[in-house]
Amino acid sequence: MLAALALAPAGATADGLRAGAATSAFRVPDGTPLAGYGSVHRRLLFPDLFGRQPHAFWFRPHTGQLDPVAARALVVETRTARLAWVTVDLLAVDRAFTHAIEQRLAAAGVAPATVIVSASHTHSGPGAFMESRLAGWVAVDRLDDGVRAALVETVVAAIRAADAAKVEARVAAASARAPAVTASRLDQALDPDIVALRVTSTSGAPVALVWNFAIHGTVLGPKNLQLSGDVMGVATRELERALGVPVLFVNGAVGDVSPAGHGEEALARLGGELAGAARAAWAGAGAGTSPELTVRRARVKLPRPRLAVRNCVGRWIPGFVGVPLGRLLPSEAELVGVALGDVAWVAFPGELQTALGLEIKREARTLFAHAFVAGVSNDYLGYFVTAADYDRPAYITCATVYGPRAGACLAAEARRLLHRLRDGDRTDAPAPSACDTPPDDR
Repeated sequence: MLAALALAPAGATADGLRAGAATSAFRVPDGTPLAGYGSVHRRLLFPDLFGRQPHAFWFRPHTGQLDPVAARALVVETRTARLAWVTVDLLAVDRAFTHAIEQRLAAAGVAPATVIVSASHTHSGPGAFMESRLAGWVAVDRLDDGVRAALVETVVAAIRAADAAKVEARVAAASARAPAVTASRLDQALDPDIVALRVTSTSGAPVALVWNFAIHGTVLGPKNLQLSGDVMGVATRELERALGVPVLFVNGAVGDVSPAGHGEEALARLGGELAGAARAAWAGAGAGTSPELTVRRARVKLPRPRLAVRNCVGRWIPGFVGVPLGRLLPSEAELVGVALGDVAWVAFPGELQTALGLEIKREARTLFAHAFVAGVSNDYLGYFVTAADYDRPAYITCATVYGPRAGACLAAEARRLLHRLRDGDRTDAPAPSACDTPPDDR
């Protein structure tokens, strides 16, 4: 469960919004594996049954750092709400990782806040930090307490530094059309928009940039064994050099979105193009205002998870053949909706298909001037696709383990959450709704 909202945040003033941002480089222990690919290129020849590797079991240790990986935090507060939003150069996070951050913040005496942890979805970040044995075997490696503690401490340090750096602030948002840097995995239309949230002091000095775009962090392939933030990290560092402030990348509805190139040459080229578009959005955002901050949550019961063998192998497999995963995955999802003046977003615990993300954004734009989906945030529940695309055998649908209707149901919950933000519904954590009941029975 996310931390409770503070009703009167320490340091908040009658003048309205306060915000601070900070960056903290991950201290990744030597011998930590990478997370993202389950191929033989990343795996040890044999599992490390005899403890020869300090932090790896299924996967090879990383061989160094291609580019820095880090946590970047933005703390925003008003008199009625407080948000600690951190982006991390990781494949994903699980609920236990987010909860560990909340516990450490409380132990350190940091004022209560709603915590959102958004993973960039790089496939070359550190692994061995998630509790799930299934995720560990597939792509992340077995949980190592030392690795997770080091990553959690870095995140907490970034949040604490951002909290200490708060100033009276203004926020503005803008959208820009992204260059042609992505390709669809399902031969469907993709979301071309970059949404930028520009945070400045009341004097106009830059505080932070948050930018949102959907792209898989797979420009570097499975043969890469060096730590990297992938294309999102390249773009973010270029923006930080240009703007001189922390830059938080937030992935979008990324389920069916691949990069349009691969390899180190493509890494630099695509990253530069993305940075240019995000910087144009920053420049077009204007001076901004000091708006109200509103945070709401929704809990949703999910269908029993099941691996549909047909989706993984081919159409010749009968549709009823499946592997139950009920004991390995959560039975409930939590969505977090945030409104900051005329911009709103929903933090989503997994990878939405673009079509579902666009549905959410279309609805949101009838309520707010700017909106986006913050994917791969606070937990990881796999992929969510439309019912129409669920029966297409593919990697995406193989990893859609909550069935054909869960994606549309969660998207509908996200739209309802946006209406609650706009309508002033003050119910913070209502009883969970259900995506595990057939439509005719609801």
